[in-house]
Amino acid sequence: MPSAAGGSHPGRRAAAPDLDIAGVSVAEVTDDAHTRMVRDAYDTVATAYADRFGGELAAKPIDRGLLAAFADLVLADGGGPVADLGCGPGHVGAHLRSLGLDVFGVDLSPGMVAVARERHPGMRFDVGSMLALDLPDAGLAGACAFYSIIHLPTDRLPAAFGELDRVLRPGARVILAFQVGDDEELRRRGEWLGHEDVELRAWRRRPEHVAALLADAGIHAHATLVREPDAAEAVDRAYLLARKRP
Repeated sequence: MPSAAGGSHPGRRAAAPDLDIAGVSVAEVTDDAHTRMVRDAYDTVATAYADRFGGELAAKPIDRGLLAAFADLVLADGGGPVADLGCGPGHVGAHLRSLGLDVFGVDLSPGMVAVARERHPGMRFDVGSMLALDLPDAGLAGACAFYSIIHLPTDRLPAAFGELDRVLRPGARVILAFQVGDDEELRRRGEWLGHEDVELRAWRRRPEHVAALLADAGIHAHATLVREPDAAEAVDRAYLLARKRP
């Protein structure tokens, strides 16, 4: 889920950045038909999604290993606030917190944020958009986006990564995860997690494409891993460890 605002960080900026995405204003992009579709879908399935995926890291040693590497890098750089962007029910952020990071979660879906607050009461979670983060410039030591860029249309990724660059301090760390494909758009319409008539769109992308877009925003991907799908997955998964220019 695309996401973005709030958390245990050193203050917020007062206004959204003056982004121009293909001639469309930030207000339109962060509350357009596509964004509402994504938000409504995850609001609908929030509890069921948390029940299904909230404990998934226990069976994913590669994911845990990469998250541990990310946490070690952030802590080696001196630590600081880390945003879990598209936090969903909060399980990834909670895992990073258990590794010693100062993490707050943000998500587009108020339903997901409510579930995250209930299941992880010791953390902070807020609603927001990755395209207009309610965060100060250069305030984050790191950012995690596990499967949150998949619901951003391809033409919005440069703006999202530009906004990520804005809120990261020099040298800050980033970890991304997403499904692999040739910029394939997937459309879901129907039953999902026990709920009827759920509509959602997602994109599968090549890691080199995502890395190039990050580089254009001033964030260098220094490690890439692609793993085969497990028994419950359909396609390969990609992970990028990256760092904002010092």
